[in-house]
Amino acid sequence: MRRVRWGRLSRRHTMMGRQAGGTLGLVLLASFAALGMVLSPSWVPPSTMLLILLLGVFILRVPGMALLCVVVLGSLAAMALSGLRPVAPGVFVVVALGAVSGLVFVRSRSRLGLQGAASDLMLVDLRDRLVAHGRIPPLPPGWRVDSVVRSANAEAFSGDFVVAARSQHGQLLEIVLVDVSGKGQEAGVRSLLLSGAFGGLLGAMPREAFLPAANNYLLAQNWPEGFATAIHIAVRLDTGQFWVSTAGHPPAVQLHAGSGRIQRLDTTGGPALGVVVAPLFAVHTGVLQHGDTVMLYTDGLVEAPGADVELGIDRLMGVAERFISTRSGGADAVLAGVRAGEGDDRGLILVHRD
Repeated sequence: MRRVRWGRLSRRHTMMGRQAGGTLGLVLLASFAALGMVLSPSWVPPSTMLLILLLGVFILRVPGMALLCVVVLGSLAAMALSGLRPVAPGVFVVVALGAVSGLVFVRSRSRLGLQGAASDLMLVDLRDRLVAHGRIPPLPPGWRVDSVVRSANAEAFSGDFVVAARSQHGQLLEIVLVDVSGKGQEAGVRSLLLSGAFGGLLGAMPREAFLPAANNYLLAQNWPEGFATAIHIAVRLDTGQFWVSTAGHPPAVQLHAGSGRIQRLDTTGGPALGVVVAPLFAVHTGVLQHGDTVMLYTDGLVEAPGADVELGIDRLMGVAERFISTRSGGADAVLAGVRAGEGDDRGLILVHRD
């Protein structure tokens, strides 16, 4: 315990030392820039201070950034008032706006627990972790899963995510497709948290217990907008038998290779996760014969302002039938064929038995 505390204190002192050093370095740089404006005005314009403020945004925390803003604005004001170097009012206003904007940005980043330049790397790591949670485990010959998730307006984070696992000695494949309330970066943090939690639940309990456990977890978070829709499928890789349940989510679709029929799977009735205590989730049981495909998707593919969702599902089924029945494309082709708007997150999964 003492070693852990000592390690934390050591890291804290190291971080504080870096902040103090960065603050001191930028303050000295601002002072040298002010001196250069007086001695060599043609080479060092007042706009140099904007560059120094930009460096502060990348490096400093709130106290250091506040001190740097005071030094920068104080230097420009002192030069203008003393007559050492005239500073146009417009230039001073622009630099002042840059200082205020930088300070507000650093403060908002601090409230999120993100500090300094390393915060960008952390966001990249979080995004990569979210993608890693959605990787489909290796499957035996005769099985394929094609999945695609696109965020609203091509943002870095999506409110739709996938979690998959194999259990029962590898014979049971479980996949859950989740649509978190909100979209893009608004839902990115919740998606990351839920994908980790759902990844721990998936495969660790009986398939029928997953959605109730996920619902309890979401209720425990007590988020203001804490609901999410989900569709969960479990497939026996030795027999092809599968079970599908939904929680406030659009129904799954099965394409039957033998008859050429495309069928909506009846799993209606389950409420969204995080809304009701102890809900009941209907289960649809079926069998994937050779050549069959089950399609899971989020509402971003079938919903449009002023349009009927049923028509959107019918359109998606028609596009899927055209590409999958002819084996001319997978999830990317279906997503492109639906031509869903870019204003919502979109997720699509195809579970296929060869």
